Amino acid sequence: MKKIFQRMDKPVLFISIVMFAFGLIMVLSASSMESYMRYGFSPYHYFIRQAIFLGVGIIPFIFIIIFPTNKYRHLINLAMFAVISLLFGLTIWGSVAKNAQSWFSIGPFNIQPSELAKVIIIMFLAIYYDKYKDELDNQWVLIKPLLPCIIIFVLVAIQPDLGTAGIICLLTVIIFYAVPMTKKTRNIYNKIFLGGILVVLSVMLATGGSFLRGYQAERLNFFDPCERYQEDSGYQLCNSFIAFKNGGISGQGIGESTQKYLYLPESYTDFIFPIIVEECGLIIGIVILIMYMVLLYRIIKVARNATNIHNSLISYGVFAYIFLHILVNLGGVMGLMPLTGVPLPFFSYGGSYTICLMLAIALVERVAIETSKKKEKSLK
Repeated sequence: MKKIFQRMDKPVLFISIVMFAFGLIMVLSASSMESYMRYGFSPYHYFIRQAIFLGVGIIPFIFIIIFPTNKYRHLINLAMFAVISLLFGLTIWGSVAKNAQSWFSIGPFNIQPSELAKVIIIMFLAIYYDKYKDELDNQWVLIKPLLPCIIIFVLVAIQPDLGTAGIICLLTVIIFYAVPMTKKTRNIYNKIFLGGILVVLSVMLATGGSFLRGYQAERLNFFDPCERYQEDSGYQLCNSFIAFKNGGISGQGIGESTQKYLYLPESYTDFIFPIIVEECGLIIGIVILIMYMVLLYRIIKVARNATNIHNSLISYGVFAYIFLHILVNLGGVMGLMPLTGVPLPFFSYGGSYTICLMLAIALVERVAIETSKKKEKSLK
């Protein structure tokens, strides 16, 4: 284990630990009032559960950093079949929460297969394109692995969870573009993807979003939310702005948020960043953004230094996974894009996402370990 630790990317590990630890503190603070009101006058309900999720996630984290990535090629097809089966199963046995049938309820816990699907997609595409690295001039070889990803996208979209479905779509596209291919082939797919975007925009403009459900269409109306404070489309976002304003430069102090007193729904999940800024101030908010940038930079560096295609694509996939969650969550709570209910990495409460994020970080560390190990061998 000592050699494994020495070969890990220390900045990725350190930043992850610091943000998970601070996130746990903020979950306690942001959820204390709702926990107190719902669960027997105890402010620790969500805090204890989040701590359990982090503890459970350590087990697969250790397993992944020990287990070579090339061994996954024997299991990945089964894993892809399993996650698609679970998503199909949700249509029959799934539990509805936040207007989406996205969870399996197992005792006191809920499991969200769509979160696991993101990690499986990263591994599946990385292993596939590495296996067929000498045939990437064949168009069918290039697009064939996208088919199960499209199935996953459709199954998540019909739950309906358009935020997660959108991230799955963009995650797949980013990994696809990270695949080494000729300039001519890349230009072809540039035109295809651009055409697809134009078609979607045209449909949205032509129909006015009439194919969306009422609450989904409301999310597209995210400008001037405080003028619509009495409406669902304005209430959440306006209270998010109030939290940012209350925080100022230095914040009101840990535990001193007013918006968490049931003014800001989902204050410990989707809207935890406004609570962080309200309690810790704009300075800490900026520090968090800087830590995100450093983390993403280090992951990109691991991807570029990787010694084979599947390790490189794994790291690029994890980069996209984390980046898209940051972009969509912060864009939503800051009123820059529609709210989608996407968790903020390291900070939002939630078992499925927390454990899957730990798996993703472990995969990056495993890639760093294998790269370091191979360089050590080449120097002997």
